[in-house]
Amino acid sequence: MKRIIGLYLVLFLGFSGAALAVQPDEVLADKALEARARALSTELRCLVCQNQSIDDSNAPLARDLRLIVREKLVAGESEDAILAFLVARYGEFVLLKPRFTMATALLWLGPFLVLLAGGIGIVLVARRRRVTENSTPLSADEQARLDLLTRQGD
Repeated sequence: MKRIIGLYLVLFLGFSGAALAVQPDEVLADKALEARARALSTELRCLVCQNQSIDDSNAPLARDLRLIVREKLVAGESEDAILAFLVARYGEFVLLKPRFTMATALLWLGPFLVLLAGGIGIVLVARRRRVTENSTPLSADEQARLDLLTRQGD
């Protein structure tokens, strides 16, 4: 019974931060605009927390960004225009999922390149190992000559 109560307490505390991030005075009366604002807020990074969206963050800067998003939606701006404004103001870092550009190509392609390099490395090691295993052992004459040569070096 204590474990169940503890589990509920952990779950409650774990999910309560996200529920408290958007304050009641920020919520728009128009449900459609509020849904668009929440969708946009999940795409934007909190510049203070860095690993949270502004929708999940309680930081004052995240609140300011949420208010900017809502003001621009009420003014009739599109989601793309709002994102462009925020990127121009704060840089690509404000986006939780950076766009694919020449500047972010390594970020997007890096994991695939590492996997490709690892696969090529595994194939090369397997081939080298196969060549070593398939080599024929030394004959008795060759072994005797090798022993003679190694004794002369001592």
